[in-house]
This record gives sequence, C-alpha cells and structure tokens, in this order.
Amino acid sequence: MKSDIHPKNYRLMIFRDSSNSQQFLTRSCAHTNLSAKWEDGNEYPLYLMGISAFSHPFYTGQQKFVDTAGRVDKFTQRAAKTAEMQAAKAAGGKKKA
Repeated sequence: MKSDIHPKNYRLMIFRDSSNSQQFLTRSCAHTNLSAKWEDGNEYPLYLMGISAFSHPFYTGQQKFVDTAGRVDKFTQRAAKTAEMQAAKAAGGKKKA
C-alpha cells in the first residue's frame, strides 16, 4: 500500500442536509468555514449538503415513475396529425395549380 497518500486532517464534522435540516456526525477532511453545536454540546465544523440519503427520492421511496408508454403514444398522435396536415396542405396546393 502506498504511504502518505491519505489526508492528515481528518476530524469530526457535522453534515447537514439543507433541504430538510437532518444532520449526522462523522469524520471527514472536507474544508468548511462554518461550525455548529452537536447534541453532545461540543462545537464541530459544519458542512451543508444539498441532498443526502435523508432527502434523496431513491432512499425515501418518493420516486416518480415516468409513463414512457403514454409519452410514446402522445408523440405518435402528434406525428400522425402533422403528417395529415402536410398531406392536406400538399393536396390543397395541387388543386390551386
């Protein structure tokens, strides 16, 4: 194993999900200028995350399932309508000539 490749500044740090304010304490070497108090009364560096397992749809079970079959049907209907309009326009153009 290679030596001296891991950071030396691991410390306890609070990670907070900014979408729902859930937080957890773990060791990290992420850089931050913020700090907050943890449940034990000590102050630790604070890292704000946009999304975490507390709010991600995959982990919360709030996934949205896409109806791809419905989208395909809508596309085929629009394509057929466009083809009819072009055929009517072409037929109308021949009558004028």
